[in-house]
This record gives sequence, C-alpha cells and structure tokens, in this order.
Amino acid sequence: MNEVLTGILDAVQSVDPVLRVLIAGAAMFFETSILLGLFVPGDTIVIVAATAVTDLWQGVWLVLAVIAGSLAGESVGFWLGRVLGPRIRHSRLGRWIGETHWQRAERYLERRGGIAVFVSRFLPVLHSLVPMTVGMSGFRYRRFIAWTAPACTLWAVLYVTVSSLAAGTYRDLADQLHFAGYIFIGVMVLFLVAVIVAKKMIQHIERRHLGEAVPATDASARGDATDPAASDSPGIRAHRHGADAAPGVGD
Repeated sequence: MNEVLTGILDAVQSVDPVLRVLIAGAAMFFETSILLGLFVPGDTIVIVAATAVTDLWQGVWLVLAVIAGSLAGESVGFWLGRVLGPRIRHSRLGRWIGETHWQRAERYLERRGGIAVFVSRFLPVLHSLVPMTVGMSGFRYRRFIAWTAPACTLWAVLYVTVSSLAAGTYRDLADQLHFAGYIFIGVMVLFLVAVIVAKKMIQHIERRHLGEAVPATDASARGDATDPAASDSPGIRAHRHGADAAPGVGD
C-alpha cells in the first residue's frame, strides 16, 4: 500500500507547482460557473493538488488560486443569470436539470437572502444553481460577492489544509510504518465522511427554508404537525412562491 500511495503522490508532486495551482483554480472556475459544477469534480481536483503541497507558500498559493477560481466562476454564473438566465433555464440543459431544482434554488434565496448564498457553497446541486439564480433575482452583485467570498475562502482553506496535512503526515510516517498508507486513506475517508455528514446536517437545518418536508418528529417537537410549504399542493406552493418572492430577496 505504501509503495502504491507513494507512487501516486510522487506522480502528482512531479507536476510543476505552478501548473498544479492553475489546474486547481481552473477546475474551481468551471465547477462554480455556467452549471458545470454538475459535471466537473472540482473538490476532487483540489484534494489531489493539495496532496502535493510541500511548504506553507505552496499551500497559500493553492488556497488563493482556489478562492480566485471560485469567485471568478460564481461571478460568471451571476452575470449569465442576469443576462441569459431565463434562456438557460428553459434550454435543454435547464430542462435536464429540472424545474424542481430551479424552484428550490429560487425559494431558498427568497427565504434566506444572503445566508442562502453563503450556505449554498456547501450544498450539492445548489452551489451550481444559486449564482445564476441570484443573477436572475435582481440581487446586487456587490452583496452577492460579500456573502460568497467568505464561503469560498472557508471551503478552500478547509480542503487544502486537511489534504496537505494528511499527505505530509503520510510522507513522514511512510518509512517508519508499513501501514502508514492505511492511515492516510483512513484520514481522507474520515474527512470526506465528515463533509458528507456536515452537508446533510446543513440540509436538515435549512430544510424548512428549502421548502422541503420536515420530518414528523421534528415538527411535533416544535409544536407543528406539518410544514405548511411541504403539505401544500404544487399549485398552492406556486401561488405561495409568487406571493413571497418580493420581500425575500432583500433579507
């Protein structure tokens, strides 16, 4: 296992550091712009690039590239939403994504405002749809950046730090422990599981604002039998959505 992992890490490390940084930044740009986040595994590319970090400055440059790529991609998504949003939404790609996801992103933005922009960076599907949805909503670009920049920074620091520390620790232990490779894999698996669990917890906490059904146990604990938005028929939900649209964006 050590030999295999060392070979993989050495292969990644053999790539020019500048090229690694550019690839990671480009991956995040494409992941966060024009819906390509549904297809481009930006987080995986960042993790792989971070395993080759050997000093503090390489880590800093990688974090900066990931942040810059994310912000550039989300800015492109925002302006595409502002200019071409309805066309993209009703295009073949937009229909493939599904009207349900578009409405979910709209409803979340209307109910949570800037908080939705921040939190969506950590939620699947929504992190690709929200920038374009924000652009279509009339949300100001300056306000959008003010909410998404901290989220992108937190995401970049977390992924790069954990991945680089795990790889560095493995390299230190590889010559001393024959099972060091399993430790490295275990750490990365635990990290990814923690990310998945955190996303599920965020979804659970934000479920009411996303317009999803609240489990009966949670509702009864709060004294509510059901979530009104979830129990309404599609037609009523559409009406409710239209009635709430104006005040929510400014929250």
